[in-house]
Amino acid sequence: MKTLIATLMLAAPLLVVGQSAVAETATKAKATAAKKAAAKPAAKKATTKKGAKAAAAATAGAGAAAVAAGPASNQLSPEDLAVSERVFKGRIPCELGAYVNVTPDSANPGYFIVDGRGFKYHMSPVKTSTGTVRLEDKAAGAVWLQIANKSMLMNQKAGQRLADECMAPEQQQVAEAIRKNPPPSLLGNN
Repeated sequence: MKTLIATLMLAAPLLVVGQSAVAETATKAKATAAKKAAAKPAAKKATTKKGAKAAAAATAGAGAAAVAAGPASNQLSPEDLAVSERVFKGRIPCELGAYVNVTPDSANPGYFIVDGRGFKYHMSPVKTSTGTVRLEDKAAGAVWLQIANKSMLMNQKAGQRLADECMAPEQQQVAEAIRKNPPPSLLGNN
């Protein structure tokens, strides 16, 4: 009798854990089924390889358009618009073979789409006291900093640099000039 009671006392918590695991599995299965059901209409339209490629391109294009348009953008101040005019645009090479694309957002003047491998941000210019060009995506926590001789992309929420030592052609010229004629030391070499 004691053995039976001890067995029940040990089994009761395991039954509760098992039931919650079954409930979790059922919830995940329902979510997966709902995603598959939502994807079926798109899959039915693309029955051929060409149709599948066209459907994939349309889906990707729709996603890019949503990011390109960005959220309802606030009106920029004249100072912020002045900052946006100094942003280097185009494909900017970075260290370790990485790159960053900085593209003006045609739907929102003064805003930019900053993307590369594994990231895409809708950024707005921010005035700084030092004259550094700063673009921010406040929702994602991303910051693009551009100084005279290099640029970098940081994710403040994750606390990491996504791209460093990025140099547009103008920045490469400044970096080369600094290498040839280094500025005087601030520590005062005697």
